[in-house]
Amino acid sequence: MVITYGQLCMKARKALLRTEDEHMASMLARNLVCHYSGKTPAEYLASRDLFTSEKVMEQVEEAVARLQFGEPLPYVIGQWEFYGLTLTVTPAVLIPRDDTCAVTELAIHQGMFLGKNPRILDLCTGSGCIGIAVATKLPDARVTLADISQEALAVAKKNVTSHKLSARVSCVQADALGDPPPYLGKFDMIISNPPYVTGKEMEELPVSVKNYEPHLALYGGPDGLDFYRNIVKEYSRQLKPGGLMCFEFGMGQGDAVCDLLTENGYRILERKRDYNDRERAVIARLTRKED
Repeated sequence: MVITYGQLCMKARKALLRTEDEHMASMLARNLVCHYSGKTPAEYLASRDLFTSEKVMEQVEEAVARLQFGEPLPYVIGQWEFYGLTLTVTPAVLIPRDDTCAVTELAIHQGMFLGKNPRILDLCTGSGCIGIAVATKLPDARVTLADISQEALAVAKKNVTSHKLSARVSCVQADALGDPPPYLGKFDMIISNPPYVTGKEMEELPVSVKNYEPHLALYGGPDGLDFYRNIVKEYSRQLKPGGLMCFEFGMGQGDAVCDLLTENGYRILERKRDYNDRERAVIARLTRKED
């Protein structure tokens, strides 16, 4: 039996109340109906008393079942918003989070002073969210998105194409725990949101993260710092003289990450907090000469 959009939303909300509180159930139900009907929130409100299609009903019901098992909404609908951009996401990549806006804003602000046609590397790119956001705000920048995962790079390439950035943004495979590929060349800035979850924290992750998001993009070694050590040691060679290194890090890791940078010839320019007032990112300039 076909029902109205409003009835479909109420039906989805009622089912979601088994696992969510009232606010979250309402938000999720509305998002699902809007997504599968192709309507904006305003269009949905104007169409509440109109009849939906059987296809939309089936899609919403299937999505509700997946959410009830703990699967995150971005994987269910296949996309998520980050820094004003709609990005494709799959279980091959981490879900872009507001926390990552801190490192993105640091990179964009400093990128404005890099000169003409700067080269920027987004290492451990995942969905490409950071590098693509930087490329949209720095229209003369040439950005390289790098990840060890071919599945992640496929998602990043799709996002590059959908935002019409293929002329300036490329995707390459690179291991942040190994040596840089010789063809990378030199960059004015390297940005990285590497895996930084500690061994202990991996055991305590919520089900929606532990069971669905890629562990390859989460685990950063026993103390969470393995990637920072190798990036600072090996990838500094890929920076031009005076180049910038920009990192996101986990809660409580700021001092350790900054110590790694200063011990390896960097000068800290700025440490930045996220929207929840937690220190989340740092940008530093390479001051020692590279061989």
